[in-house]
Amino acid sequence: MSLADETPARERFDQQPSARWCFVCGVENLCGLRIRFFNDGFQRVLARVTLDEPYQSYPGMAHGGILATILDETMGRALLADEGADDVRRARFMFTARLEVRFRRPVPLGQEFQVRGRVDQDRGRTATVSGEIVLADGSVAVEASAVLVDIPQDQVAQMLTADVGWQVYPVPEDESS
Repeated sequence: MSLADETPARERFDQQPSARWCFVCGVENLCGLRIRFFNDGFQRVLARVTLDEPYQSYPGMAHGGILATILDETMGRALLADEGADDVRRARFMFTARLEVRFRRPVPLGQEFQVRGRVDQDRGRTATVSGEIVLADGSVAVEASAVLVDIPQDQVAQMLTADVGWQVYPVPEDESS
């Protein structure tokens, strides 16, 4: 039995599953971001991201739409850092019904930042979530909040097929540092 088996899910900092073709987390999507997400305690998630030129708006700065996309994915993933989420068949997948983003300062390209998401209120079929992008100096560059609604179970079943590839993919050694 491993330490992860003995540690309650609410205290784990495990890597979350990814899909094959998702724009944000898809490990085979060459046009995508390929972000790896990690549980950051109960109903909290964290990722470290560095964006380069393909995601530029003004010279040297990340595009706001890309930042909003990253926050949308991150906030939804906070629900995966929950009891029972180790079993992908019991994981909660939700659609974004409303998204509000506040841009506080530019996010420079080529510099790592953290993106964090958390569940603020879980009402069962709906959830309120929030997140932020934090620059290396600790300043919050972008804040977001969203209302999420459950995806119908028949659609969730389609998402869990082998061709979607929803699983934990090991971080390649050249990305693990």
